[in-house]
Amino acid sequence: MKIAIISDIHDNLENLNKFLSWANENKLDLLICAGDVTNEESVERLAAGFLKTIYLVAGNAELYDPKVLNDNKNVHYLGRTGVFSVAGYTIGLCHEPYFINQLLEKRPDLEMIFYGHTHKPWIEEREGAKIINPGTLGGVFYRPTFALWDNSEQKIDLKLLELI
Repeated sequence: MKIAIISDIHDNLENLNKFLSWANENKLDLLICAGDVTNEESVERLAAGFLKTIYLVAGNAELYDPKVLNDNKNVHYLGRTGVFSVAGYTIGLCHEPYFINQLLEKRPDLEMIFYGHTHKPWIEEREGAKIINPGTLGGVFYRPTFALWDNSEQKIDLKLLELI
């Protein structure tokens, strides 16, 4: 199963469209978004551009009303934080890094936590869980990046959008 993790789009539709084209060409199975999509147009483009399952949490810069997600059956909106299972893994999802400790306290069984907000791509281990920030798809403060998780190879890579 190939899974992409994105965050901090900040309404950069050019980067979002490039990523979505790549995701569909490479037949990704699932998309995880750690927030800061920002406006309704970007949310609609995300949902329409990737028709398979999308897990999404709200970031701190969202301008859209979460009710717009009701029309997109492929989007699983988790609010500010959420926990779900994929390919036998228990995963936590949040935007701001200060939610990481809360997730770990509530759910010590988490194997991975994806987050955003800092825009800095990062992978670390904490309390037995992999903690991954895919960076900023929007290219704000850092070059545009995302993470690719291929669970058949048990590998997570950080990718530069400009190199795909």
